[in-house]
Amino acid sequence: MHRANTNIQGFTHAVQILLKNPSQFLPHLTIPTFTHLPEQLGPHLQQTIAPPPPQQQPTEKKQPEQLQTQTQTPITITALVLDKDNTLCPPKTTTFPPQILSKLTSLRTSPTSPFNKDTNPNGILIVSNRAGSHPAYDAEIQSIETQLAPLRIPVFRLPEGARKKPFCGEEVVKWFQDRRVVKGPEEIAVVGDRLGTDVVMASEMGAWSVWCSEGVFGGEEGIRRRNLLEKMEVWMERYLRIDRGLRAPAPRGWEAR
Repeated sequence: MHRANTNIQGFTHAVQILLKNPSQFLPHLTIPTFTHLPEQLGPHLQQTIAPPPPQQQPTEKKQPEQLQTQTQTPITITALVLDKDNTLCPPKTTTFPPQILSKLTSLRTSPTSPFNKDTNPNGILIVSNRAGSHPAYDAEIQSIETQLAPLRIPVFRLPEGARKKPFCGEEVVKWFQDRRVVKGPEEIAVVGDRLGTDVVMASEMGAWSVWCSEGVFGGEEGIRRRNLLEKMEVWMERYLRIDRGLRAPAPRGWEAR
């Protein structure tokens, strides 16, 4: 039995993030499932970077004004990084539920979508810690890309020597830059169900993060069965957001504009 999908380093890294800079563990935007992803992400992300509460604002008079101006900087998302397991497909499968396929089709064919396959053919990339991460999962790549061929959505192949999520952010950014999809990572949104991999990778690569809190299914489709690590992530997200009042920091590249 191979251990191609073991990611102990990712777990250790997530713990270090929680100890040193816990706000990086929080998503910019939370949605129940991928089907709830807004076509125009910019305005929704804009709402997540409002200035902090008055008691947390700097005392200098000019700084709050600068913060207010900063939040009015337009957010432009031209690329999507999509997780596979429990975001697009049930875990360890390549089965796309009808509602997920419908959402992907809309994003790739809607004339108003920033990710339309004709105007932005390389605007969506699937980045998984299974498919594309190890030769053991090559059959998954073939299955996914065959199903999504009409939509022209590829699977990211992890370069030799590179590590899986959350460590491959630099390689993912390069993939989009080589195809002239983005100028910088602040034009990318990472969408996934895991905080310790998808959200942390987005933060470290300088992108925006969207957390699918209910995984691939939600509501009447069935109750998500989380493993212990996933339950810990959910608890930690609530603690950081509600009890400590933290929020995800805006990407560095966006702040510099």
